[in-house]
Order: sequence, then structure tokens, then C-alpha cells
Amino acid sequence: MRLLPVLLALGLAGAAELKKDIEYSRPGGVPLKLDASIPDGPGPHPAVIIVHGGGFVRGDKQTYVPPLFPPLAAAGFAWFSIDYRLAPKHNYTAANEDVRAAFAYLMAHAKELKIDPKRIALSGESAGGTIVAYYAATEKGKYRPRAVVDFYGVSDWVFHRETLGQLSEGAAAWLAGADLKNASAITYVSKSMPPFLLIHGTQDQQVPFGHSERLCAAMKQVHAECELFVVEGAGHGVGNWEKVEANQVYKKKMVDWLQKQLP
Repeated sequence: MRLLPVLLALGLAGAAELKKDIEYSRPGGVPLKLDASIPDGPGPHPAVIIVHGGGFVRGDKQTYVPPLFPPLAAAGFAWFSIDYRLAPKHNYTAANEDVRAAFAYLMAHAKELKIDPKRIALSGESAGGTIVAYYAATEKGKYRPRAVVDFYGVSDWVFHRETLGQLSEGAAAWLAGADLKNASAITYVSKSMPPFLLIHGTQDQQVPFGHSERLCAAMKQVHAECELFVVEGAGHGVGNWEKVEANQVYKKKMVDWLQKQLP
């Protein structure tokens, strides 16, 4: 009787086709690739673009974010985990362009990928959460996400520096001398933003919990849709959350919320 929950947790309940190393963009000759999981069946399926963390200077489409893959696949979502350009060679504006390029690729190839171009959400964790929040707050064109799931991203660089005392070496390289306010998602909060689900652990020592509290409060103040899901006692990183059974509650919340936003 316990087999089905185990299968669901491992993402084996529904068949999906995994496609690896699809080049979606080549800015300045730099090949950017994504991995894709496409549900069985004709579709069109709702889709989620996933942006990995790594302190802005490391990581790729298969690091830090794999715990998100099985629950999304089991729930019938297509997911696309992307690489993006990293610091110190590139700054935050490059990643913004890369997310936009990923949207453009998915929309242009929606039929062959069996996805609905009008039902594409965006999710990221840590540095990836920072990227998706900024992107969704600033993108006004046709490549806006339908919904955003932000795991413990930095929403306000001024608050971040004041709270921690300084920026990490990776964050400083990422911002590359930019005005901290101008590089912060919270600066661009507006009523027209897509709905946000913010997921954050209360004991996060790398990205203080206050980031999610402040962003959600700012969004609600302008009547944008935001929900904050608290993971009590959790630190930083969904990979670390895997070690504690109680922390896994976020997976059901993520899936339920996305199903509501991408019906």
C-alpha cells in the first residue's frame, strides 16, 4: 500500500520523455542548453522553466534543482531546466536575457514540445529565485510567465547588504557595480505582475527569510497576487530539505498552486 506514494515521490507514476542538452540560445557564441521532461500523451501540457542556484558563479541545469523534477513530472507538468551565463564573466542582465531566450524557444517550439505556450510558469531557487523574481517583475512583453515559484531568492539587494553586512564575492561579481536598488525585483513591483508563490525556510542563513516577507507584502500592497509558504525550521537549499521529511510539504504546495495557476 505504500508503493504508490513512493512512486509519486520519485516521479515514476507518470511516463515522461527526458530530452537532454537542447541548445536554446547562443548569445555571443556561448551555447546555452536545457534539459526537458515531456509528459506522455498528446498535450498540450502546462510547462515550468526552472532556473538553478549556485551563488551566481557556479551550477548548471542539473545542480541544486533536481528535487523539483519528480513532483512536477508526476503531476503532469513539462519542465525545462536551463543553463544561463554566470558571473564573473557575465552580470545579472545577461541571465535576464537568457531567461527571455528560453521563453522564446519554448514558444517557438511549443507544438513539438507538446506544451501550451499560454501556460508557462517560471521557477528558481536561491540565485535562480533571484533571477526569476527580477525577470517576472521587469518583463513586460509577450515572454512573461503565467506564474512564478520563487524559492528563497534575493528580492532586495539593499536590504540584503544591510542585513548580512556585505555582499558575497559571487553576488558582487553578479551585480558588477550596478545600483543595488535598480537590480532588485522589489523595486519593480506592480499590480500587473504575474502571481507569485514564495517558498522560504525560516532558518535560512544565506538569504534571510525577510526577503520573501518583504516582497510578498509589497506585492499585496499594490494588489498583485502573492502567497508566502513557510517551511518552518528549514535552512537554505531544497537539496538540504531532502534530508528532513517534514520539509517535503513544499512539494505538494508547489504542485497544487501551479495546477491552480495553469489550469
